[in-house]
Amino acid sequence: MDVLTENFSLYGKGFLGTVELTVYASALALVLGFLMASFRVAPVGSFRVLGTVWVTVLRNTPLTLLFFAVLLGLPRFGLVLPFQLFAVIALGCYTSAFICEVLRSGINTVPKGQGEAARSLGMNFGQTLSTVVLPQAFRSVIPPVGSTLIALAKNSAIAGAFSVTELLGTYKTLNELGYSIIWSFIWIAAGYLIITLTISAVFNVMEKRWGVAR
Repeated sequence: MDVLTENFSLYGKGFLGTVELTVYASALALVLGFLMASFRVAPVGSFRVLGTVWVTVLRNTPLTLLFFAVLLGLPRFGLVLPFQLFAVIALGCYTSAFICEVLRSGINTVPKGQGEAARSLGMNFGQTLSTVVLPQAFRSVIPPVGSTLIALAKNSAIAGAFSVTELLGTYKTLNELGYSIIWSFIWIAAGYLIITLTISAVFNVMEKRWGVAR
């Protein structure tokens, strides 16, 4: 317990850093994922191409390489932001590709007749998607969206290598202070476990309330 009690503020700072990264990157991933899923099922060909390219590139790019591209590449084009914001952009964009595919699979489970009925009532594509298709699709994709955001929380550990305050990065300071690396990692793992179990609990409640009965 000495590792935790004597360095509680350090652990707390890292824990809060990981929570902030997870929350902000999750919000960005959900917004971009929804947008790209809409593009992938849109009747406009150029939108479908954009959505496909976005998903294909990001899903097949290592996250570490994406961090290098964002944190080291964007400043060369004059975009200078705090490293934490760069990390949010990298994590959010990367995860949005997976959210997009999850949402698209949910959209494909909605019978085509639902969309045809909406269009027969005079609804356009945006109205059909937002008021008819997505509410039904959302109910079937709650568990996989939760799993994707749990993966995002764990992927945030990469940010520590780029001078971003987060939980895993605390082991460097603890190691320099001479604390046992094993116990340092045990308490770091406990912190990640708290975050992931919290996300899991939230999505379990959502699934029980809105999920599709199997």
